[in-house]
Amino acid sequence: MNNVLVTGANGFVGRHLCRYLLSQGRAVRGALRCHNPDWVLYEQVAVGGIDGDTDWECALKGMDTVIHLAARVHVMQESEADPLVAFRRVNLAGSVALARQAAAAGVRRLIYLSSIKVNGERTGGTPFCADDPAMPEDPYAQSKWEAEQALKQVAAETALELVIVRPVLIYGNGVKGNVHRLIGLIRRGLPLPLGSVNNRRSLLSIQNLLDFLDCCIDHPAAAGEVFLLSDGSDLSTPQLIRKLASAMGVSSRLLPVPVGLLRFIGRLAGRGAEIERLTGDLQVDIEKCRALLGWLPAIGVDEALAAMVKDAPE
Repeated sequence: MNNVLVTGANGFVGRHLCRYLLSQGRAVRGALRCHNPDWVLYEQVAVGGIDGDTDWECALKGMDTVIHLAARVHVMQESEADPLVAFRRVNLAGSVALARQAAAAGVRRLIYLSSIKVNGERTGGTPFCADDPAMPEDPYAQSKWEAEQALKQVAAETALELVIVRPVLIYGNGVKGNVHRLIGLIRRGLPLPLGSVNNRRSLLSIQNLLDFLDCCIDHPAAAGEVFLLSDGSDLSTPQLIRKLASAMGVSSRLLPVPVGLLRFIGRLAGRGAEIERLTGDLQVDIEKCRALLGWLPAIGVDEALAAMVKDAPE
């Protein structure tokens, strides 16, 4: 039995991952900022805030694998005077401290959940590949890229095996953010001015992410590698809206507003980045996952979207 420590166990991915690993017969320990009395399925260790001084000793004792999810993520209402410093404190210094203590504790493998934003914000007809040069564009992505490089150095200096996973947008039961808002708009029957968008975007269901992370725990070929991860089926924004509407049993109301006008209005409203995500391309190539690990998505996009909508609150 492989003993697995999951950091960030109380987050969206962490909650799903702990349950999934238990269902696969793994021994799971969750590292959280503070103890959660509502979670009794697995062992918990409270580690407090994450930075370069975090003490991971109790959390790491007896563990074979660490799946490091905990991070300072993109902040909509940024309050820090220097966001990059704040991101580095958690995502860089905190991750390096965990890796060094994991290596000292005899942990065999660390799986680091990074971000596709390390590759960049958009593609232009050619999907990102794992070996493409990094092009982070914001402080969050920069901190994740720096963390990847620092973790590689720790792995080079120790016996710790490192696996880096860069997922695209993750969706599933309990997801928040843009996907949650989009579901609400569709359910209310509001017209959406996205009918003229002809983009291609990769998405990742939580089920496929969990299956891939579980694969990376034991697969010998995963060590030392970087993987880009998606469902393997790219959608345009209108296609996504139609699929969500169909799963909810409602009509999609798409208005054919020119994309250039949408982007102009988005810039005026200070929401240019959000409009770009709805209208631009971001595709990834997951061939490396198949070729190296023999992994294929466990669930199709239609089934995954339907499962998410079924469980989404009204």
